Amino acid sequence: MKKSTIISGIAAILGAAVLAISCQQSTGNNENENNDAAAPAKGAIVFFNLDTVTSEYDMANDLRSIVETKVNSISEEVNRRGNKLQKDVNAFQEKIDKGLLTRSVAEAQSQKLQKQQNDFQNYAAQKQQEIAEEQSVMMNQIADAIKTFVDEYATEKGYSLVLTTQGDVLPAPVVFGVEELDITQAIIDGLNEAYVKEKAKSDKK
Repeated sequence: MKKSTIISGIAAILGAAVLAISCQQSTGNNENENNDAAAPAKGAIVFFNLDTVTSEYDMANDLRSIVETKVNSISEEVNRRGNKLQKDVNAFQEKIDKGLLTRSVAEAQSQKLQKQQNDFQNYAAQKQQEIAEEQSVMMNQIADAIKTFVDEYATEKGYSLVLTTQGDVLPAPVVFGVEELDITQAIIDGLNEAYVKEKAKSDKK
């Protein structure tokens, strides 16, 4: 499964690679202000690289591994059945070429093989649909986890807008942004920390 295809799907799910978040501005109390001079100020427009996040997000990698295992298993079974069918067709054709079958027997076996071919095509189409569904669910799970975390993180930090960008040579839609506005690593760290906690809870059940 190509990682670029997965990332493109997630970008589409996230809404044309743009996450807009409206935040309430804090008043009066400066107790919760971020004292890190390098961090974006409240009300800032920030961005993160979706390629990097999906590449280094542990949950995304775990889900990819699970789906790839399922896809490989399905593909192997489809190939096994396809090879067996082809072997049966070749054996039938060899008997025809050698004149080893009467016309009536040949017609009966031909009809049987045709049914097997139709059944196999239906089976292969069904399995292809299963693969597409597995990949779609995986992308939705990753996108939902990222979106949920970014919503909470941006609200906590008081950012006015969070953008996603993709690519290295000419990233889009954020072609240029000062380093202080790039929250990619913070998103990765936060997502992975939340994922570790969620896994710990699941293991205790």
